[in-house]
Amino acid sequence: MSAGLDGVAASLAWLDPWLAPLFSAWGVPVSQLECWAFVLSLLMVGFNLKVNAWGWPLAIVSSILYGLLFARSKLYGEASLQILFVLMSLWGWWQWLAGKGDDQQALKVRSLLPRARLVVLGLTLLMWPALGWVLAHVTDSDVPYLDALPTAGSVMGQWLLARKLIDNWPCWLLVNVISMGLFACKQLWLTVVLYGIFAVLSVLGWRVWRGMASTQAAEGR
Repeated sequence: MSAGLDGVAASLAWLDPWLAPLFSAWGVPVSQLECWAFVLSLLMVGFNLKVNAWGWPLAIVSSILYGLLFARSKLYGEASLQILFVLMSLWGWWQWLAGKGDDQQALKVRSLLPRARLVVLGLTLLMWPALGWVLAHVTDSDVPYLDALPTAGSVMGQWLLARKLIDNWPCWLLVNVISMGLFACKQLWLTVVLYGIFAVLSVLGWRVWRGMASTQAAEGR
């Protein structure tokens, strides 16, 4: 397994110039790769707040950049998650452009039913230890279960977002707060700041989408 991981590290050697320090934040160097991922991620959330489908291509590019960054930082759960994010972003982009709800109409901003929320929570809690076990036994991650928790939450959050479900925002809020601790462990300080901003935007998005759902309900009467 270590040989395989060494091979992954060698295959990413071309990234080294992009990982060279661009500036320092709190005494820790910040790379050009992390800066680009930071900016594109903020733009993505801005489009998501407005329920604008252009957020999805930005999600694809930022996920690729973060996947490379995390792989070099031995955050294999987060790195693998970015691959899944790219696939889910392609699906989410199509959902927002052509997806249908249970009523066979174009997707609208709405909430999960209480029973569905329990199912989502249960699935997330089941994914967490399973992913943690895989990271602990298949990779050399030094924080397997801390890495696995936001990974599991992010998978669920991405699905909720793609289906225009308001519940994606409280899900992302929890994921972002936990991720701040994870990235602080790896001294990825610009990414810690980014996820702190994400946490604030999650609260804002929660409020904005609830307002949209109320407006849609009023117009449907």
